[in-house]
Amino acid sequence: MASRIGVPKETAEGEKRVATVPDVVAKLIKLGFTVAVQSGAGDAANFADDTYRAVGAEIVATAAELWAGSDIVFKVRPPSAGEVALMREGGMLVGFVWPAQNPELMQQLAAKKATVLAIDSLPRQLSRAQKMDALTSMAGISGYRAVIEAANAFGRFFNGQVTAAGKIPPAKVFIAGAGVAGLAAIGTAANLGAIVRANDTRAEVADQVVSLGGEFVKVDYEEEGSGGGGYAKVMSEGFQQAQRAMYAQQAADADIIITTALIPGKPAPKLITAEMVRSMKPGSVIVDMAAEQGGNCELTVPGQAVVREGVTIVGYTDLASRLAKQSSTLYSTNLLRVVEEMCKAKDGVARVDMEDDAIRGLTVVKDGAVTWPPPPPKLPAVAPKAKPAAMPAAPKAHGHGAGAPMAAGTLAIVFAVGAIAFALVGLYAPASFLAHFTVFVLACFVGYMVVWNVTPALHTPLMSVTNAISSIIAIGALIQIAPPLDAGVAADRPAALIVGLAVFALALTGINMIGGFAVTQRMLAMFRK
Repeated sequence: MASRIGVPKETAEGEKRVATVPDVVAKLIKLGFTVAVQSGAGDAANFADDTYRAVGAEIVATAAELWAGSDIVFKVRPPSAGEVALMREGGMLVGFVWPAQNPELMQQLAAKKATVLAIDSLPRQLSRAQKMDALTSMAGISGYRAVIEAANAFGRFFNGQVTAAGKIPPAKVFIAGAGVAGLAAIGTAANLGAIVRANDTRAEVADQVVSLGGEFVKVDYEEEGSGGGGYAKVMSEGFQQAQRAMYAQQAADADIIITTALIPGKPAPKLITAEMVRSMKPGSVIVDMAAEQGGNCELTVPGQAVVREGVTIVGYTDLASRLAKQSSTLYSTNLLRVVEEMCKAKDGVARVDMEDDAIRGLTVVKDGAVTWPPPPPKLPAVAPKAKPAAMPAAPKAHGHGAGAPMAAGTLAIVFAVGAIAFALVGLYAPASFLAHFTVFVLACFVGYMVVWNVTPALHTPLMSVTNAISSIIAIGALIQIAPPLDAGVAADRPAALIVGLAVFALALTGINMIGGFAVTQRMLAMFRK
């Protein structure tokens, strides 16, 4: 029997997102589910009840009716104690749960014999789990919105301008943490014209920072900061001291600081001290994206924007919710991918396969039993490095083993034979053949050298544009179609069959040329910002 998916209205204060949008409802119905949405659930995200009805969803008047009548409930924020009380016993919950921070909620859900899939517990190191990664989706939106909030609180333009009224310098933005949210903030601030600097404990993100238009500021201390799963780890005291010195220097110079540093299961690290805030210029802005976990700045007030020491410190905890329509669309798509993994038969029944690493990582409660934390996912084994081959023995003076360099005498014989062959061709072959043969040999040599010296990543655009510009067939076809220059030789005009073949060849060549340039344009667009 098909399961019923319920989408309640979010009860958290200020939350505007909704767990499912109308476009996704239509796809859930195609998977065999029925969908019920609480009246008004999508109003704050600009999804009216009628848009859900239009795609086949049922609109339910009250939360109690929806929770009691749903086999699966989609949520954005963790459910409150009151919502858990309304939940059907043995039902399924999919959404953000944060099991490490909410042990009481976990026990309440277990008492309901529920099955809970915490979207925040997805093993992000699995490549196939990317389509279900709601943390990444929401972080990208939050990073963008953080820059917008900073621009709103800042007193002037981001980009520098020279006007008749005076010169405006560009804003200087420093971003602490270059994860998904940080990279989104870097790209947005750079596109607005600011001078952007960023730092992260993971050295491997430096190239990504530069590619988005920022400058990577390195801490003068050697230590690897990757903690696995896309997160940073807790650094040593020596590194933290060097990092604080660098942050103090950047705080005194920056107009805007955006902090994104989080470590899973731990309070947000304090990166910006009160002393650093006092060193900032009056009118500067700090946007603390880690405010919900305590904040990266000592003076952050979660959920509020406050002014301290002349600096505006924005500690909003609902940045993704401030772009409710966009974030709801991405989040609901992530949940759809989770359901697709559990309902591959498209029969409207969600099956929790604990042998599937992605689903196992998501499942924090199974039929009332707490299954969090999950075991480490089974990552593909790394092939052992091949032992270096033994150095080949020096070839004997008169031997030619496999791979041995050609002896000087043999090389001379090969060149002599080649020279004789070319001489015979030059002496006895027709002049027209010799000209064509020379062009053919040179074309082979030039083509080989061109392709050989190009990185494999560019072979496709290279070959496509080569096809486009090397269509010599078009010239031959035009010669056959064109009338003779001398009217006296009209009788020598090609037969209709030849003209027809020439027109056909010209048409195919035109397709090849246009297609070659089109493919090249699309390929090169992938390398542009």
